[in-house]
Amino acid sequence: MANEVRVRFAPSPTGALHIGGVRTALYNYLFAKKNGGKMILRVEDTDQARFVSGAEDYIMKALEWCGIVPDESPFNEGEYGPYRQSERKSMYMEYAQRLVKEGKAYYAFDTSEELDAMRQRLKEAKVAMPQYNAITRAQMKNSTTLSEDEVKAKLAAGEPYVIRLKIPKKEEIRLNDMVRGWVLVHSSVIDDKVLMKSDGMPTYHLANVVDDHLMKITHVIRGEEWLPSAPLHVLLYKFLGWEDTMPQFAHLPLLLKPDGNGKLSKRDGDKLGFPVFPLDGEFPDKEGKMEKFSGYREAGYLPDAFTNFLALLGWNPGTEQELFGMDELVDAFTLERIGKSGAKFDINKAKWFNQQYIKSKPNEMLAKFLLETLEKQNIVCEEAKAIQIVGLLKERVNFPSDFWAQGVYFFNAPSTYEEKIVRKKWTSEAVLILSEYATELENIEELTSETAKSTLLVVLDRNEIAIGKIMQSLRLALTGAGMGPELMEIIALLGNKEVIKRIEVAIEKLPIKQPE
Repeated sequence: MANEVRVRFAPSPTGALHIGGVRTALYNYLFAKKNGGKMILRVEDTDQARFVSGAEDYIMKALEWCGIVPDESPFNEGEYGPYRQSERKSMYMEYAQRLVKEGKAYYAFDTSEELDAMRQRLKEAKVAMPQYNAITRAQMKNSTTLSEDEVKAKLAAGEPYVIRLKIPKKEEIRLNDMVRGWVLVHSSVIDDKVLMKSDGMPTYHLANVVDDHLMKITHVIRGEEWLPSAPLHVLLYKFLGWEDTMPQFAHLPLLLKPDGNGKLSKRDGDKLGFPVFPLDGEFPDKEGKMEKFSGYREAGYLPDAFTNFLALLGWNPGTEQELFGMDELVDAFTLERIGKSGAKFDINKAKWFNQQYIKSKPNEMLAKFLLETLEKQNIVCEEAKAIQIVGLLKERVNFPSDFWAQGVYFFNAPSTYEEKIVRKKWTSEAVLILSEYATELENIEELTSETAKSTLLVVLDRNEIAIGKIMQSLRLALTGAGMGPELMEIIALLGNKEVIKRIEVAIEKLPIKQPE
């Protein structure tokens, strides 16, 4: 299809995938699906010095967990593969040398010492931006200053070189970004970027432009940090003769720290106590030391809640709706509603989304989380009971782990009691009612929430006491706390014997409030 929308997410396998990268992948995915197109996962591994083993698998697993499944990738291939740049290495030199031949790029033989000396000279001359450009190239060792014979001799001798793009001295470069509108940059502020490194690998600039062209990418949706490079890429498309098929660009706003002061980093997450990666992992840091980090999956976030939360960091649907399934996100998503300003990260909002999604899940699904925890605790529980328990608790929890934390009394009798409730509610009157209630429960063959309540009402009527005066005392005896889900449902799940036992223990252990 000639006009098929094709987008790509192109991470580098240098470590874990930051949630900012996940959001970029998500926006690409939503845009592709909204327009009946395809999303490509391309691994940009040309920087072999920063390559980290296992990072590629981490990226793919993270995307899968979020429900982002590329149509083409290194794992399922497609007609425009291969999808790892290291496997496409041979094709990039062809385009770089074509640019050299046409006078749009050049060989540069400068050593690192010579480059350092050039920068130092410029600093001493108080040049604001010391760089290799249309002015400084005239004093350097490259094919614009050397004779053709000298260049051939150096190449024949195997002398190390890079290929640099020859940036025009005076040219205005225009880019109509789909998020930011017209971006105008003068070529004088762009340096002669390296296109091919001395190791024969392309830089990001050349490789991504060549690959986007060959893979027929129609829209480049990427982070704001790439906006300064966009004019350079526009020049490359022009120099390579691909200006008419150049993709449209959309540069996404940054994910900011909760206070809005700068880009969200791993350090911020560590400091403030929340993950900035989708999955747990362990990768080497810049010094090569293995560093562990936490992920949203392991922290108890549901994938659809995480994805919904992330989608609204920088994009809004134009309505009051906040909860979106993936299909609803696809239907509602447009690039036009992406903001220009950075989006503040709010972990409390993430928790809210998780809570909403837990409340919406079937009890049968949620019970699996509780049963997994119980198995680790060596506690046997029938699935039907687990389903009832999560049904009682789901309105009150933020994470699946909360089912055990907030429902431990279903399996273990309380060993401590909320002191405030003991002081205020554990009266001689309460002890009398609970004692009578325990006696009445012995005569009930089938305890349900209905029979539990009707039996309690009988005891209360007999003693002419309102139900509100006794409920917290009863809850305290059974759970150790003064608040929780529907008490009669708790009684029904505990059963006669356990309820009676807990009432008797509480009466024996707790001090009775003395009359004032």
